[in-house]
Amino acid sequence: MMDTREVAAYLRLKERRVYDLARRQAIPHVRATGKLLFPRRQIDAWLAAKSGAATESDRSPPIIAGSHDPLLEWAARASASGLAVLACGSRAGVERLAKGQATVAAIHWRDEASGDDNVPLVRATLPSADIVVLEWARRTQGLLLAPGNPLRIRKLDDLKKKHARVVPRQIDAGSRRLFEHLLTQAHVSIDDVAWLPRAAHAETDLAAAIADGRADAGLGIEAAAHAHGLAFIPLAIERMDLVMHRRDAFEPPVQGLLAFARSPEFAAQARSLTGYDVANVGLVVFNA
Repeated sequence: MMDTREVAAYLRLKERRVYDLARRQAIPHVRATGKLLFPRRQIDAWLAAKSGAATESDRSPPIIAGSHDPLLEWAARASASGLAVLACGSRAGVERLAKGQATVAAIHWRDEASGDDNVPLVRATLPSADIVVLEWARRTQGLLLAPGNPLRIRKLDDLKKKHARVVPRQIDAGSRRLFEHLLTQAHVSIDDVAWLPRAAHAETDLAAAIADGRADAGLGIEAAAHAHGLAFIPLAIERMDLVMHRRDAFEPPVQGLLAFARSPEFAAQARSLTGYDVANVGLVVFNA
């Protein structure tokens, strides 16, 4: 970590210029006990990104594509980041990023071989790109059930025993992958579950189907259950990450979102939604 004087010397800038860049969220930094600190590795990456900055015609659209997350959707608006959110599933989000159709991919994707979250998918889909992966939040996933849990479902094999109508997620969704993994662990065949014909493409769609009586259960996040007054059985804690090209991590849209995510207002919203741990928001978990 470098202080303001050290980073000014490192960049051959005046300290006043460094303060101005930090004020505009144009340079990576953190604030600890009222003091500005600058991570050297992030400064080096920022310099590399600036030296190869994309032209306006090369830029991807300001879209966060991938997994639906209520906290991220709210923060993208509340931060005035200029980033729109497109819920299309974790794997589809990474593919859109690879094709230049999004600036950020929001993903939660369990790798069966290693048991790791997210990074194996990034390595497989974006093997040669300058990519950085930042933690967004840890989320509690579990069974969403009708209010009061009238079918008295306690565990996953009850879905079969009680003939519960279950909402599926789309094929590219991380929640679908996690659900299939959890069913296998519980020795429940996927074919023994009474899936509804239409998949839910967002957490809110899944919760609404159960709240409206069109379904009895589905796998989703605790925040969606809380927002719709549903019963909830926690089953797993997952890490949701934001994936982007390194240069975009230091541009105003992403920097604005991340700066807002370190604010008291953001922390209060995460507590209000329930089921989130945002202690490590913005932490670099992979840097290609």
